[in-house]
Amino acid sequence: MRIMVVGGGGREHAIIKKLKENKKVEEIFALPGNGGMANDATLVPIGAKDLDAIVEFAKNNAIDYAVVAPDDPLVLGCVDRLEEIGVPCFGPRASAAIIEGSKVFSKNLMKKYGIPTAEYRVFESADDAYEYLKDAPIPTVIKADGLALGKGVIIATERDEALAAVRSIMEEGRFGKSGSRIVIEEFLEGPEVSVLAFTDGTTVCPMVSSMDHKRIGDGDTGLNTGGMGTIAPNPFYTEDIANNCMQNIFVPTINAMKNEGREFRGCLYFGLMITKDGPRVIEYNCRFGDPETQVVLPLLESDLLEIMMATTEGRLSECEVKFSDGAAACVIMASGGYPESYKSGYPIRMDESVSDHVYVAGARLEGNELLTAGGRVLGVTATAPTLEDALKTAYERVGRVDFEGAYYRHDIGKRALGLKKG
Repeated sequence: MRIMVVGGGGREHAIIKKLKENKKVEEIFALPGNGGMANDATLVPIGAKDLDAIVEFAKNNAIDYAVVAPDDPLVLGCVDRLEEIGVPCFGPRASAAIIEGSKVFSKNLMKKYGIPTAEYRVFESADDAYEYLKDAPIPTVIKADGLALGKGVIIATERDEALAAVRSIMEEGRFGKSGSRIVIEEFLEGPEVSVLAFTDGTTVCPMVSSMDHKRIGDGDTGLNTGGMGTIAPNPFYTEDIANNCMQNIFVPTINAMKNEGREFRGCLYFGLMITKDGPRVIEYNCRFGDPETQVVLPLLESDLLEIMMATTEGRLSECEVKFSDGAAACVIMASGGYPESYKSGYPIRMDESVSDHVYVAGARLEGNELLTAGGRVLGVTATAPTLEDALKTAYERVGRVDFEGAYYRHDIGKRALGLKKG
């Protein structure tokens, strides 16, 4: 089989490495991919949002199956376009990808179908939002309606901060058209859990749970990032909570989308918070999360391509989806200065013994040399029977990778380890 994977980050590298395990795979093309994937896929310099070029490439290269991984091309209708020319895809059509593409849509969906989430209000006018915020409970959460590179959510701990967030999003156009509407919602407290799920629109198969570490600094300090590391499984996600989520969140969401004429096929990401009143949905994503994918897929014992194709073909109930009982850890190595300004173009030195355990997110090839080319450069991973051992091995491997200005957190999984020991 000739497979095309749309996207270019660490998530896509993890997907490609897992797809390669299937012996039917003849060649994998990454559009655009990155320099760190060159040993695992054929890189094609076509951007993930260039739908015309993606479709043309698929036509001209006898692509048998496509995996559309990032949010932007999914929301823009990449799957729809590829299916029109007869290329089966893993990923939702645009009508279903709206569950991530519009916060207003997803909040209204949850309200309509009784899916537990934070209380909220929708605003299309900055003046109306300002008026509401005069007496609204603080802290509060302000979200741009559309896609914003994962940066469209602001937690305001003071009233002035909330007002400034509205001004920045709605009046100053911080996120462009994505901020023409906003959601202001109740601030929830509790541990966060990420659960990715395969679904064919009827059957839901949750993957192993995970815990992301968003803040740049040790001790969860500093600015939010795209994720500085992950562990799986998440110890806060107990069997009772998992059953609760399946009954009250996962299945109802899939049924709601079907009822709305927006059947969802692909990977649906549930961003959850375990509050004192039970689990609540913080957000939906219409695709694999990054860097959650980098710990979830290494624990998958079943064949990823077979699962993806079963999802596409509506026969997921017939497919085995099995995960290891062990644990996984991923430590992100970033460019110094990220998530603000940083320099790129530094050589990446990596011991051969760790290359199979590294997912590259931001790098380019210059000749035979791999150079940094992004904020989050790579994720160093490990699996083991226990979380403690997985973290120990991951950090040992971090010590065998280096580039100028390399920065990483030293406490990935610390909170989870404390809970398990307690």
